[in-house]
Amino acid sequence: MSGSKHFYLGILFFIAFVLSFTFISEKQANSSAKVTYQVKIPLGIPKDLWEMFIPPDNPITPEKVELGRKLYFDKRLSVDNTVSCATCHDPKFAFAENKKVSEGVGGKKGARNAPTVLNAMFYEEQFWDGRAPTLEEQAKQPIINPIEMGMPDHDAVVKKLKGIPEYVEAFRKVFGGEITIDRVAQAIAAFERTLLTGNSPFDRFIAGDQNAISESAKRGWQLFQGKARCITCHEFNRSNPFFTDNKYHNIGVAMNREGFAELARKAEMLAKQGRLDKRKLDELALDPAYSELGRFLVTLNPKDIGAFKTPTLRNIELTAPYMHDGSEATLLDVIEFYNRGGNDNPNLSGEMRPLNLTDQEKQDLVEFLKTLTGEFPKDFPENK
Repeated sequence: MSGSKHFYLGILFFIAFVLSFTFISEKQANSSAKVTYQVKIPLGIPKDLWEMFIPPDNPITPEKVELGRKLYFDKRLSVDNTVSCATCHDPKFAFAENKKVSEGVGGKKGARNAPTVLNAMFYEEQFWDGRAPTLEEQAKQPIINPIEMGMPDHDAVVKKLKGIPEYVEAFRKVFGGEITIDRVAQAIAAFERTLLTGNSPFDRFIAGDQNAISESAKRGWQLFQGKARCITCHEFNRSNPFFTDNKYHNIGVAMNREGFAELARKAEMLAKQGRLDKRKLDELALDPAYSELGRFLVTLNPKDIGAFKTPTLRNIELTAPYMHDGSEATLLDVIEFYNRGGNDNPNLSGEMRPLNLTDQEKQDLVEFLKTLTGEFPKDFPENK
């Protein structure tokens, strides 16, 4: 290669290097310049992380958070005025619920246990199967699911809200225009981004307070990272302190019924026929049969049959029952499930295997999990 060619290549690399920094700086500027809301960041969450997760196309403001709060607790978003977001994601239960599966309008039951909303803004995808990429997309779906809030469609939601003068005025003030379903979702998502949890005994222990947790819990923490292998999926480190790898695993909770291969073929056929759109996918996710296909409904990848997202463990003490279907009643039941290596099935994760934990070790793990109960917002006008 000639010397002049080296020279010009060097110039090109330098230009690319400079442009890459320009792009990063502009992205940071877009993100930070629009964040005018101040939120209390609890111990355990990196202070700069919250602002990084505010999307530039939905800047957060006090007025938008207030509107989102009203919508979150408002049962008028459901077809019969009986169900709100808070019905299944209740502050009393750390923004989850105490039922095996959620109940919607008319007492209709879904097929999945409601996960907590706390710290949900930090997840890469939403729902147990990750079918929504953002909080905004997640917020739209339960409103029109026939067994959740039951509204016929998003146009009907907007029409109903336009009949409530306080909302017409609030949307004009927050967004400078009329009510749309995208703005409804943006307001709810903005409120949910203020629902943070941290400052648990474990957070104080990690910060250096050796007396923050018991000796049993300390043994449990060691087991969590070692023999019990929990940290393999429930990842934890100071920059990602949420106890989840944001990935999907078949641990043997689903796949307990026959006929999954046929169900998978039916789902694939719907997709080939162009009938597996977002709304149909949302309905199948809560269908008692199709639900246990898990992540497969989203990806149609056979390796995802029966796979569900690793949930956070923060406040786990307050969110029983456990697993995506609420099938385990207590923390000790969950540990017994993992100790036997889950339930065998053709798609079981290779990470699942018997752990041979002693009774004392199981109890130590329970004590550790209880140290993850932290502070979070609880007092709102709607639940006082």
